[in-house]
Amino acid sequence: MPWPRGGRRLRKTAAMSTTLQSSSAAELVRAPLFVDVVSDVVCPWCYVGKRKLETALARWRADQPDVAATVRWHPFELNPDLPVEGIPRTAYLEQKFGGKARAVEIYTRVRAVGAEVGIPFDFDRISRQPNTRDAHRLIAWAQQRGDAGALVDRLFRAYFIEGRWIGARDELAALAAGGGLPDDEARAMLASDAYRAEVEAEYREAQEAGITGVPFFIFNGRTAVSGAHDPDVLLEAIAAARADA
Repeated sequence: MPWPRGGRRLRKTAAMSTTLQSSSAAELVRAPLFVDVVSDVVCPWCYVGKRKLETALARWRADQPDVAATVRWHPFELNPDLPVEGIPRTAYLEQKFGGKARAVEIYTRVRAVGAEVGIPFDFDRISRQPNTRDAHRLIAWAQQRGDAGALVDRLFRAYFIEGRWIGARDELAALAAGGGLPDDEARAMLASDAYRAEVEAEYREAQEAGITGVPFFIFNGRTAVSGAHDPDVLLEAIAAARADA
């Protein structure tokens, strides 16, 4: 998925925060609120962050019903070196946390926060840890057709709640089709190298810009928020971004 056209690229400011260079004043007038989200589909905090962003935007739209808001998704890979076929979840937990016991301790907190935003995390249903490159390619493809938010949500739900193997292209195509996207076109895209270079380039750009953790939100190319913060924090960032427009 390429960064939005018109010169929007991740860069570091003098304050070492990450932002997107704004393109044109005319673009900002047409859509006063752009939200760029850097995330990974196997990141539980990204799922939580998406829910909190949705709450923030619902509140913002209630106050600004006539102003358009556009959310754009950008790839980040928490485990870029995993093989295409993934690895057993037990092996992954051993590598990342030193074993299941430590993972249970960490995920207990994630479950509690998830419950607060309506996400019933079921980590025990996950049997393999996937490489997410193809999932990001699918999101990039869907985003070229319109809003990819629904697909992103389906990927989160499939992985974290239903325990589905989102490392398989057949599963990814089925998830796309379940959201109304053409199954045959999704399969053909996944079988090709389409969007591979773009996803890899965006991930490198995020790293070069200093993004080391996700979710990472960028509002109107001016204000950045790192982490799954509450809606009030996101609304403050939106206000700051619009004030600087």
